[in-house]
Amino acid sequence: MRSWRILVLAVALSGGAACAADLFPLQDVRLHAGPFLDAQQTDLRYLLALDPDRLAAPFLREAGLTPRKLPYGNWESSGLDGHMGGHYLSALALMSAATGDAEVRRRLDDFVAELKRAQDANSDGYLGGIPGGRAAWAELRAGQLRADSFSVNGKWVPWYNLHKTFAGLRDAWLHAGNGDARTMLVRLADWTLDLTAHLSDAQMQDMLRAEQGGMNEVLADVSRITGDLKYLQLARRFSQRALLEPLEAGEDRLSGLHANTQIPKVIGFERIGEMTGDEGWLRAARFFWRTVVEHRTVAIGGNSVNEHFHTADDFRPMIEEVQGPETCNTYNMLKLTGMLFQRAPAASYADFYERALYNHILASQRPGGGFVYFTPMRPNHYRVYSQVDQAMWCCVGTGIESHAKYGEFIYAHDGDRALYVNLYAPSEVRWRGLRIEQQTRFPDSEDVRIAVTGAGRFVLRLRRPAWVSAGAMRLRVNGVSVPARVGKDGYVSIERAWRDGDTVDLRLPMHLRLERMPDQSDYYAVLYGPVVLAAKSRLFEDERLNVLADDSRMGHVPGGQVCPLDAAPTFVSNRRDFERGFRPVPGKPLTFTAPGLVRGERTDRMEFIPFFRLHDVRYTVYFPYATPAGYAQFQEETAAREKDRLALDARTIDQVAPGEQQPEVEHGLAGEGLDAGTSQGRHWRRADGWFSYRLQDAHGEGRVLRLIFAAADAGRQFDVYLNGALLAQVSLEANPETFYDRDLTLPADAVRAGALEVKLVAHPGSAAGPLYGLRLLRE
Repeated sequence: MRSWRILVLAVALSGGAACAADLFPLQDVRLHAGPFLDAQQTDLRYLLALDPDRLAAPFLREAGLTPRKLPYGNWESSGLDGHMGGHYLSALALMSAATGDAEVRRRLDDFVAELKRAQDANSDGYLGGIPGGRAAWAELRAGQLRADSFSVNGKWVPWYNLHKTFAGLRDAWLHAGNGDARTMLVRLADWTLDLTAHLSDAQMQDMLRAEQGGMNEVLADVSRITGDLKYLQLARRFSQRALLEPLEAGEDRLSGLHANTQIPKVIGFERIGEMTGDEGWLRAARFFWRTVVEHRTVAIGGNSVNEHFHTADDFRPMIEEVQGPETCNTYNMLKLTGMLFQRAPAASYADFYERALYNHILASQRPGGGFVYFTPMRPNHYRVYSQVDQAMWCCVGTGIESHAKYGEFIYAHDGDRALYVNLYAPSEVRWRGLRIEQQTRFPDSEDVRIAVTGAGRFVLRLRRPAWVSAGAMRLRVNGVSVPARVGKDGYVSIERAWRDGDTVDLRLPMHLRLERMPDQSDYYAVLYGPVVLAAKSRLFEDERLNVLADDSRMGHVPGGQVCPLDAAPTFVSNRRDFERGFRPVPGKPLTFTAPGLVRGERTDRMEFIPFFRLHDVRYTVYFPYATPAGYAQFQEETAAREKDRLALDARTIDQVAPGEQQPEVEHGLAGEGLDAGTSQGRHWRRADGWFSYRLQDAHGEGRVLRLIFAAADAGRQFDVYLNGALLAQVSLEANPETFYDRDLTLPADAVRAGALEVKLVAHPGSAAGPLYGLRLLRE
C-alpha cells in the first residue's frame, strides 16, 4: 500500500501522464458573429435575469441565517434545494472568462461572498442547501447509512446536489481566479473527508448506488489544485466499482441504467486515470465513450429515453416515447470527449463534439431564452422550454453553462509546437503572441478562411471532418493550392514559418446523406454536412402549442397530445438511396425539399431545415421508410401497434415507472428496506418492508389499479393498501408471460378526488414486489 501511495503521489503532483494537447482557456478565445455567439448572448441575458438572492437562499437557510429573499420553487424547493446555485456559479465563471463582461464578474464575486457567509456560519466547512441535510449527514458520520438509487438517508441525491456546489467553487477559482472560492472549495473537501472517514469501503460502495454527480472528478481536481494526495484517495473512494470494473473489462452493462448518473462517474475515471497513470481506469473511460457514441447515440448526438439507457439493439423506445435524449447527458458527454481528445487527439472526438454541439446543445436553447430537458425523437412531437422564474431543472443548470463555453473546444494546442482547429466556427484565438482568426459563415457556407496576425513557426492542424468525402477537402495557402494530406489522426498538418497576413482557405464540401437509426430499423435522419435537418409538422394548422413549461414538478416533459405513429411523414421509395430525391431551396441556406418522396398528411410543402433553427413547433427528425408497395401495410401495422398503446394512455389518469428517478420523486416514494434494479431492460422497485406512492386523481375518476409483475418473481406475498385500507392480498404465481398485468378494482367508497396513497407491504419472510409498473385507470 505504501509503495502505491508514493507512486500515485509522484504521478499526481507532477500532473499525471502528459496530455498530447491542451484546450485553451476561455479567455483566450472569442466568438464572432454566428450561431454560437447568438446563443451565448441569449444565455447571458438569461443568466443576468436570474436572482442571486433567491439562488443563495437555501444555503443561508441551512446555515441558520435569514435569506434576503425566498428561494425559487420547482426543484429548488422540493428536495434538490441549492443545486442551481452551484450551476449558477459555474456559469458565471465560464461566461466571465468567455466574454469579459464586468457585470457577470461582479455577480460572481458577490455570490461567492454570500456563500462564504453561509459556510462561515456553518463553522465546519459544510456548504449546502439540502433541506434538513444536517441530520442526514450526522447519521452518515455515525456510520448509519440508508442508500437507494436516488437517495441517501432519506435525502434526494444529496451528493449529486453537493457536487454542483463543489464544481461551482472550483470553476470560480479556475476560470475567474476568485481566491475565496478556492479556500471554500478546500474547506468543503475537508468536511467531506472527515464525514466519510469512518465509513468502510463497503459502505462507500453501497452509498454510491445513489446518484452522486461527478464527486470523484471534482475531488481529484481539488487534489490537483492543492497538491495534496488525500483528496485523490478520497476521489478513488467515491468511484463506483460496479460501473468501473465491467468497463475495464470491455463489457457493456449499461442497459437499464440511469444514463446521466453514469457519465459523470466516467469523467471521474478519466480524470483519476490521467492523474495516476492507471491504464485500467483510462481504458474504462475510452470503452464507455465508444460504447455510448457508436451504439447508443442518435443523429443529434444525444442518448437515452426516459433518462435511461435502453438496450442497444432496440431503439423502438426512442421513437415511441416523448422523453427522448436528455440535454444534461450531452453536456457531460462533451466534457468527457474533450478530456479524451486532450489525451489522444483524434478527429473522431471532434466529429462527435461537432455533431452534439450543433444538433443537440445549440438546438436546446430557445432563441428568445429558455432551455430544453427532453428532446423527443418521436415524429410529430415537440419540446418545452424553461422560464427564468419557474423552471429549476438539472438541464437548466447545465444549460446556462453550456452556452457560455462554446469557445472551449474550437481550438487546442500542443505546447508551442502545434495549433489544432477542431471546429469550424467564426472565432479567434490568441496564442504565442499570435491571433488566429476564422472568417466564415459556417455552417451556412462551405468556405473557411484562417487569417494569421503575427509571425512564428508552428504546425497548423486542420480537421478533415468525417462528413467530407475522401479527397474532397480543398486547401490554399496565400492563394496557392496545396495538397490536403490527412494524417492518421484525421488532421491535415501545415508546418511553416508563418508571417503576418498569411491566410489559409479551406473548402469543406457538404453533401446530403441519410443516417439510419442505430439498431438499423427503418427510421432515417437527414444530414447535410454536420447539420441534422428536420421538418415542421403541419398536422394541426390551428394548434396553439404551449411550449413554455410551467412550474409543476414534471413540467419539463412535453406532455401535450401525442400523434399516432401511423401519421408520421414517411419516406416512400423503391430505392434505399432516396437522398437523391432532395432538392436545395434557392436563397435559403441549408434548406431542402423532397418532392414526391414524402407521404403523409400535409406534407406537400414540407421543408427540411437545420434542427437547431426549428423551435416552437412540432417536428420530425427521424422519418420511417417504406416502399410504395409496402406503404399501406406499414401504416396498418403501425396503427395496430399504436391502437392499444394510445387507448391505454387515454384511460390512464396517473402512473408511476417504479425504479426510475423522476417518476418516483414526483409520486412521493417512501418506504423501508427499499431496493431497485432492472430485469430484461425494465425497471423495478421492491422492499423488504414496504413502499408507497401518491397518485393524483383530480376528478375522482379512478376505477382500476393496474400493477405489472414478472413471472420470475412467483412466490412473493404482500398486501396492497389504498389510503390505509387493505385493497388486496397478492401472491405472485407462475405466469406464461415474462411480464403481466394484475388489475385491482377500486371499491366505490375508496374513489375520491385528490391524492391516493398506494402502499405495498411485504408478508413476513417475503418482499413487496418487485413492481414493474403502476397505473390508475378510468372505467
